[in-house]
Amino acid sequence: MSENNTIFQRKISVNELPTEIPDFTSSFEPKDSIIKKWIINWILSAIDKKMIKENDILPKKSEISDYLGVSVGTVQNAIRYVEDEGYLTSKQRLGTMISNVSNPIKINKSTSKRDKSIIAVQKIFMNKNYKIGKSVPSIRKMADMIGISQNTIRLAYEYLNRIGIIEVKKSLGNDSCWILKDHPTISDEEIKSIEKISADTLVQKLTNDLKSYLSKNYKIGDKIPSHEQLAQNLNVSVKTIHDCIKQLSNEGIIISRRGRYGSILAKDPLNNSFEPLKESSIFAKAKDASIYSYQKIENSIVSLIKEKYKAGDKLPSMKELSETFDVSTNTIRKALNNLASQGYITFGRGRFGGTFLIDIPDEIEVQPYQWLSINPKYI
Repeated sequence: MSENNTIFQRKISVNELPTEIPDFTSSFEPKDSIIKKWIINWILSAIDKKMIKENDILPKKSEISDYLGVSVGTVQNAIRYVEDEGYLTSKQRLGTMISNVSNPIKINKSTSKRDKSIIAVQKIFMNKNYKIGKSVPSIRKMADMIGISQNTIRLAYEYLNRIGIIEVKKSLGNDSCWILKDHPTISDEEIKSIEKISADTLVQKLTNDLKSYLSKNYKIGDKIPSHEQLAQNLNVSVKTIHDCIKQLSNEGIIISRRGRYGSILAKDPLNNSFEPLKESSIFAKAKDASIYSYQKIENSIVSLIKEKYKAGDKLPSMKELSETFDVSTNTIRKALNNLASQGYITFGRGRFGGTFLIDIPDEIEVQPYQWLSINPKYI
């Protein structure tokens, strides 16, 4: 189905969601995990009863968060998990839509950090000789011990809980008391195997696939598809594609340019011989050359996010950001739209809407004038 047709699909009302809201107080599971199961069960039931269908648009995240009495960030995390299972699909400016549930396709995502943390946590359990039935470090403490984010450790703990290594004893505010249910059984060979596999991350694997794809379908000088289109074609997240494109850009295989100019193929990804594009000779090399305004503001916004915000937080309004950085709201809008297209932020509308942080973005390595383009026919 084309995107133009998808725009006219029915929007599901928040009133169509199940009247029975999850009881978050009777379970030690994280709220986003409970909501994920609640959404999946509702989708399967509603599809079976022909109440909803493929490509119907989910209510806004802000509406769902208000309906459930949780934060938008919690709903955002839950929806991302449901997307990973293949039951939902998000499209920029359209919304989150019901997928083909008869054949859900799980999205490939990089799990190397989680895999590493699972091994690291089990190694600590073994080295510290924790006894069955005794408490193990909290997620917060384990994150400090290993030097990995609390969210990654939480994913590791959830996995170890599913396979019966640990279980929740009681809840302690925002943290939980975990106890050892069974001894880990990992061997040195398994540890070495995981470490070897984790070195070859999904990004690296996908980068190689992307090289083959570009070499087969495009020639030097061609404009390559957008991040969103590549993500859809290769069935991965936009963030993963963004990381792959960044690597290809560092290798000189593509030249990334901002806005409608897009990115072009600079050399054959599978051929080491390099013949520079004529167009590339116009790009300024001077470090002090001025760069496009919203590109600079994007860097400033990223710095602000890293300093003051975490995933799930609501960011200041465009007007507030424009006053903070003394630029127009249009410049702020362009910078935020670019961050949204890369999967770092999302927009919500209405009374409980706003700009919400999904993931902490990387600093942008700016090369002056790289956003410029000259049509080849004028060369």
